[in-house]
Amino acid sequence: MFKPEFRSFYRTELPRFAREAGDEDRKFLAELLGCALPNKRTPPLFECRSPPHLGLGLSSRQRPTFRCSLTDERLLLDSRLDNMPQTPPFKGQLNTGGYNNNLYDETKEEVYPGLYYHDNNLASGSLEALIHHLVPTVDYYPDRTYVFTFLLSSRLFIHPYELMSKVCHLCMEQQRLSDPQADKLRLRKTTPKILQLLTEWTETFPYDFRDERMMRSLKELTHRLASGDEVYKKAVGQMSQGLIRRLTVLSQYEEALVKVNATAAERLTALKAKPQAATQRDLLSICNDPFTVAQQLTHIELERLSYIGPEEFVQAFVHKDPLDNDKSCFSDRKKASNLEAYVDWFNRLSYLVATEICLPVKKKHRARVIEFFIDVARECFNIGNFNSLMAIISGMNMSPVSRLKKTWSKVKTAKFDILEHQMDPSSNFYNYRTALRGATQRSITANSSREKIVIPFFSLLIKDIYFLNEGCASRLQNGLINFEKFWELAKQVSEFMTWKQVECPFEKDRKILQYLLTAPVFTEDALYLASYESEGPENNMEKDRWKSLRSTLLSRV
Repeated sequence: MFKPEFRSFYRTELPRFAREAGDEDRKFLAELLGCALPNKRTPPLFECRSPPHLGLGLSSRQRPTFRCSLTDERLLLDSRLDNMPQTPPFKGQLNTGGYNNNLYDETKEEVYPGLYYHDNNLASGSLEALIHHLVPTVDYYPDRTYVFTFLLSSRLFIHPYELMSKVCHLCMEQQRLSDPQADKLRLRKTTPKILQLLTEWTETFPYDFRDERMMRSLKELTHRLASGDEVYKKAVGQMSQGLIRRLTVLSQYEEALVKVNATAAERLTALKAKPQAATQRDLLSICNDPFTVAQQLTHIELERLSYIGPEEFVQAFVHKDPLDNDKSCFSDRKKASNLEAYVDWFNRLSYLVATEICLPVKKKHRARVIEFFIDVARECFNIGNFNSLMAIISGMNMSPVSRLKKTWSKVKTAKFDILEHQMDPSSNFYNYRTALRGATQRSITANSSREKIVIPFFSLLIKDIYFLNEGCASRLQNGLINFEKFWELAKQVSEFMTWKQVECPFEKDRKILQYLLTAPVFTEDALYLASYESEGPENNMEKDRWKSLRSTLLSRV
């Protein structure tokens, strides 16, 4: 019934970093990928602590291959940025015709000798030259694909607040903002461009500005730019208000997550304290319509996706720059907290599915719950919600569930086999990637908001980005930054940015949402105990484990 590929689904080969990183980095990576990392002296094979956690069968030979030319990647990235919300340029001051498309330009090469091009595309450069390339001048504004790509990837080499400080210094130096006698005509030409750059930064990477040092530099520069000009003061005010609004919404979301997690913990504690008295309601008693449940799962997925900043994909895997004698750029792991919260949701949903299946006493009821979740998973697939789909499949493939042979004998598994085939991890998830391309194409040509929904299997997206980062050198042998790598990184992240902008078109059901987010879920040991209680142990090993679990878990009550 369960394919060998899914039994080995959570085995993979770690890159060198997992073996050579410091203890703090190793612990964080293990938590993010949901894996138990090997000791540094052991072979690079590891196993997941429990099935639903992230840990896909992607060996080094299965790493994504990139066959498109650099020009193709740039065009694709540019088209995706076209679909993202764009900051309108200041009227009469900046237009797309003034954009430099990062093609070879003799004047730019002369000014910034640290930039190098291949087939008329920026391929590498020194960090200082790349920073100079970001800063607008009288007759130059960086292409938006370059702005997004550099702001995304530069954090591998420099803190955002340090980059902001350098940008501010260059702007003030080039425009002579500290000089009261500065050329007014020059300022009128450059100020809108600088404000445009700052606005793009605050809109696309607002979480960078939770750092007081970032805000301090931003305020200093905008104060100088807007001094004595009401039009620029208004523009600065609008930019600042938009930034504050985004950061406020983020704080409210984080507070809401804390409350939801606290409620879930309290309900689990209450269940443990009085397991006999607490007759836990199941999902079927709240809603027996698979389509409605799939819609509510999509609400949760899209909300949590929307709060993940593009920079979190880079910051989650940042480690020491080999040319940097200082510590790692990001030791503060809160830099990827929204990404981690989304990973936690995947794991919770998997365990919730397993709990709902293992809880019922009667075999007939358990079979009905399995068939219900198969239908929910199918509706998720039709919607384009691949993350919930995979979480449900993972929950049903957990050992405490898969061992319930008598229960499964009562289940019509034809639909489940089809779903497993769609999410089969063989050939680097070829079937899933084909379905994802179809959903993406449907989203592009969508006639309704429902058709725009694309929710990727998130752990595979993380793995692709992780292996891209680990498999390609960030610096070339000559010490220059490998910008070709970052075009590809930006392409993958920009696709995610398009997906996360979609608003959920379905009506919310507070009752179902509350249950999905706060219903108690069993630990792996508790699931095994419930499974053994439902269908007794089949061999001596299971009998011994059953006795041990009864002794350990029931004695705590």
